Amino acid sequence: MIDKDLYARGERIRREVMGDERVDASMTDLDDFNRDFMEQFITEMGWGAVWGRDGLTRQQRSLLNLGMLAALGRMNEFEGHFRGAINNGLTREELREALLQITMYCGAPCGMEAFRVARKVLDEEDAKAD
Repeated sequence: MIDKDLYARGERIRREVMGDERVDASMTDLDDFNRDFMEQFITEMGWGAVWGRDGLTRQQRSLLNLGMLAALGRMNEFEGHFRGAINNGLTREELREALLQITMYCGAPCGMEAFRVARKVLDEEDAKAD
């Protein structure tokens, strides 16, 4: 059973961090098989219960996610959370420093992939700004 308040908080935070386009795209494939996973586990628990806590700032959570996702090699999720880190106000300098830290502790191949994804996102952000 979904906690409607926690779900609503999770959806709001998820949209603020990841953007409506990415959230809407992830919700288009909902069916009876995956609905509980996406709505209860990801939105209610991940975004509402965890991201909604006060113990860390959104910027700190973004930095943690980038490190973990890079270390796990989950570059599709890394890309989304890199955009989220920008939405959360991390500067390009801070993001670069995070990627250097990732490279140091996760290795050059991981760092190269993370920089490649980051460059793609930054190029897209620059194109939107023009």
